[in-house]
Amino acid sequence: MGHVPHELHEEFPDKTAALHELKTSNGHFARLAEKYHEVNREIHRVETDVTPASDEVLETLKKQRLRLKDEIAAMLAAT
Repeated sequence: MGHVPHELHEEFPDKTAALHELKTSNGHFARLAEKYHEVNREIHRVETDVTPASDEVLETLKKQRLRLKDEIAAMLAAT
């Protein structure tokens, strides 16, 4: 498996305009996107052995990223 970051614009390639619009107009969405970015980067650092972490920590981070992604997807679907 490649250790490729899951950036929002890659996860939602057909929603790049909506991502930008919501980031600039909706404070809650902007905070969600920022938190997703932080968690996503931490996962990438763990997967590439830049930051050591246990499997349990990595699994927790991945679950957190998925919850954030689900909430972001719901907000995108509502636009």
